[in-house]
Amino acid sequence: MTTLLLFLATALAEITGCYLPWLWLRRDGSPWLLLPAAASLALFAWLLTLHPAASGRVYAAYGGVYIAVALGWLWAVDGVRPTRWDLLGAGLCLCGMAVIMFAPRAS
Repeated sequence: MTTLLLFLATALAEITGCYLPWLWLRRDGSPWLLLPAAASLALFAWLLTLHPAASGRVYAAYGGVYIAVALGWLWAVDGVRPTRWDLLGAGLCLCGMAVIMFAPRAS
């Protein structure tokens, strides 16, 4: 459960860090949005270091969580409800993440 919560926090930090410059560039937002964006991306990078697994494994598994969180963002922030195909794809990605992160490994 700790791993999943850490992945969730990591994904939210990355999406926020990318969304704020998007608001600035595409929606004529304030350039001041770049400061919290930079802080959020720094938080994202730091959160990735907290995962106990090897970095390559963490990055691979994180991709599945990122996809699911991005679809949640699509619904919550953009107001677009994900389709059943979106949800199926996210579910498959989360299954892949679980295999990568939780498979038994030789010590």
